[in-house]
Amino acid sequence: MPLLEVENLLKAYTGPDGSRHGVVDIPGFVMGEGEAVALAGPSGSGKTTFLHLVAGILAADSGRVRIDGSDLAGMAEHERDRFRARHVGYIFQTFNLLQGFTCMENVLLGMSFGHGMDRGRAEALLRRVGLGERLHHYPRQLSTGQQQRVAVARALAGKPRIVLADEPTGNLDPHHAQEALALIREACAENGSALLLVSHDRDILARFGHVASLLEINRACAGVARPNTR
Repeated sequence: MPLLEVENLLKAYTGPDGSRHGVVDIPGFVMGEGEAVALAGPSGSGKTTFLHLVAGILAADSGRVRIDGSDLAGMAEHERDRFRARHVGYIFQTFNLLQGFTCMENVLLGMSFGHGMDRGRAEALLRRVGLGERLHHYPRQLSTGQQQRVAVARALAGKPRIVLADEPTGNLDPHHAQEALALIREACAENGSALLLVSHDRDILARFGHVASLLEINRACAGVARPNTR
């Protein structure tokens, strides 16, 4: 059984004039356990919306999202939240760290919604991502790259079955972007987590053996301009 199965997934939004605008229309998408897949797509191709549907942050209009055989589409919002906390790690492009909490507290808070807080594991993860000397620093006291590392540690804290990464290197320079990607790949492999990463950066996409194009799998992308690949 695939780890992730998407079937006939639809999501549309209502415009100011009342008209409906399709954002996601994906007939099928699958990922295996422990697999690392990159999704390529320019702005407007539904990258973030698709990840939010897979994570259960958004509810689909119709269709199915199964993770480990559990169908998120059939769950109420509070059930999706609980499932996500236990089985899904999410790395946001803007990190979404709580500014009033230290690195350690950000990771522990992420744990608290899932299997429970484990201070030893939180510290081990932060040391793994090179922040052993900054456990009690606040996000404002960290560089952009260091904040991204906290976000990686938080995403892995609950031992997720799958990690979703939304343009996780978008705020980093090319050198630090490659370092961050290597860290994410290594940490997911060590944890046994599958990785689904979306990006429009060709240098990042080139690091994946399996790359899928949202312009190909998302039928709602019919009017989205294709990027210049020359």
